[in-house]
Amino acid sequence: MTDTPLFLRLNFQTMRSFYLLTLFSLILAACSTAKKEDAAAENEADTLRYPQETHFRNLRQLTFGGDNAEAYWSFDNTMLTFQSNYKTWGVNCDHIFYTALGQDDLKNNRPTMISNGLGRTTCSYFMPGNKTILYASTHLGGDECPKDPERVPGGKYLWPIFPSYDIFVADLNGNIIKQLTSEPGYDAEGTVSPKGDKIVFTSTRNGDLDLYTMDIDGSNVKQITFDLGYDGGAFFSPDGSKIVFRASRPKTEEDIKEYKDNLANGLVAPTQMEIFICNVDGSDLRQITNLGKANWAPFYHPSGKKIIFSSNHHGERGFKFNLFMINEDGSGLEQISFDEVFDSFPMFSYDGKKIVFSSNRNNNGTRDTNLFVADWVD
Repeated sequence: MTDTPLFLRLNFQTMRSFYLLTLFSLILAACSTAKKEDAAAENEADTLRYPQETHFRNLRQLTFGGDNAEAYWSFDNTMLTFQSNYKTWGVNCDHIFYTALGQDDLKNNRPTMISNGLGRTTCSYFMPGNKTILYASTHLGGDECPKDPERVPGGKYLWPIFPSYDIFVADLNGNIIKQLTSEPGYDAEGTVSPKGDKIVFTSTRNGDLDLYTMDIDGSNVKQITFDLGYDGGAFFSPDGSKIVFRASRPKTEEDIKEYKDNLANGLVAPTQMEIFICNVDGSDLRQITNLGKANWAPFYHPSGKKIIFSSNHHGERGFKFNLFMINEDGSGLEQISFDEVFDSFPMFSYDGKKIVFSSNRNNNGTRDTNLFVADWVD
C-alpha cells in the first residue's frame, strides 16, 4: 500500500481541525443560549421575589385571598397544612386546611378542610406518617367563632388566648380521632419533633403562658419553662434535641401588672418579644436576640446552627415585618426577606430544599396574607 501524499494528509488535518473548532463553537453557542433561556425563565418565575432575596429561588404564590398562615410541611415534604379565614372557602374565622404541593389549584379551588367548621382553630402540624394532623380548636367551648378583642384607637395590639382551646388529632378526611389535652385553660401552639416522638405546646394550666412537652400520644406531660411571660410558638431543632420559641419577659412592676391583667382577660400583647432556645427538657435556656420590638415565628435552619424568624425591629412602622436569620449564639444577623409590609411564619421542608412563609406581597393593596413557597439557597 502506498503512503498518502503529504499534501493530502496536511489538508485532511486542516479540515479536521476546522471541523472540531466549528463543532466546539456551536456547542458553546448552544450552552450560552440555554443558559440565557434558563436565566430568563428563572427571572420570569421569580417576579414575586425582591432582588435582595438571594436565598429564594422559584418563588411561587399558593393562596390568593384571606389570611393564610402557619403553613407547615408533612414529613415527606409533599403536603402543607395551614390555617385560613378565606370567606370564599366558606369559613368565618381561622380553620385548618391541607394541600398537596404542586397538585392543588388554590386560586380556583378550595383545599381539603381538616377542622370541623365549628369554633376557631389554629396551629396545625403533621403527625408522623403524614396521615394525621394535630391542631388546636375551641369547638368544645361553642360552635361559633369566638370574637377577637376590639382594637382601641392608640392602644396596644392584643392577641386573644381563648381558654377553650384544646389540642386534637384528625385524619386527612377531617375526622377527629383523638383529644390530646383536657386541662382547664389555653392549650395550643403544638408542634411535633422531627424525631416523631414528642410534641411541644403552650398552656396556661399553671396560670401563666409556659411551654410543655408531651409524648406523641399525649402522655408524659412536662413543664419546661417557668419564667413569667408569654412563651409560645415553639419548634424543635432538626435533631429534636433543642427547642426555639418566642417569649416576653416583663420586668418592671408596671409591665408585670399589665401582662397579668391582660392574661386574666384572655389576652397577650405580642409587641415586645425576643427569641429563646433551650434543650428539650428546658435546660440551658438562652436568649439569642435582643433587638427590641416583636421578634417571633422562629424556626431552625436545616443545619441546626441557625434560626430564621420574623421581626419588625428594623422598621419605623410597627407592622413592617421581615424574615431574618441568626446564629444560635446570637451572632451573624442577616436579613432574608424584603417585603415592605409583612413576611412571617417561615418553615423549612424536612429535606432543607424549600421554605414556605406568609406574606402581604402581591396582594394588590388589600390586607390579604397569602402563602408562598420557594426553593432555598444557602
